[in-house]
Amino acid sequence: MSSANPSGHNWNRKPKAEEEEDDPFDKMISRTGCASFHYAVQECMAEHQDWRKCQEQVKSFKDCMMEHEKQRMAELLRRQK
Repeated sequence: MSSANPSGHNWNRKPKAEEEEDDPFDKMISRTGCASFHYAVQECMAEHQDWRKCQEQVKSFKDCMMEHEKQRMAELLRRQK
């Protein structure tokens, strides 16, 4: 399986360090505060090419996203009151 497959995810993609992010997905992830966890998953996948070997990174990213969503929902409920 080629990492250059346009229809699949490019696991070899390196996170942008100081460049402004143009990708809407990257922008969304950055707004959550979970970008470092997302990049850790990407780096692990680039190294191992097997998501089963990246479960620690996947769990950390999931936990971060769940916490973000919990805070977002609390803010929405507070605004409705």
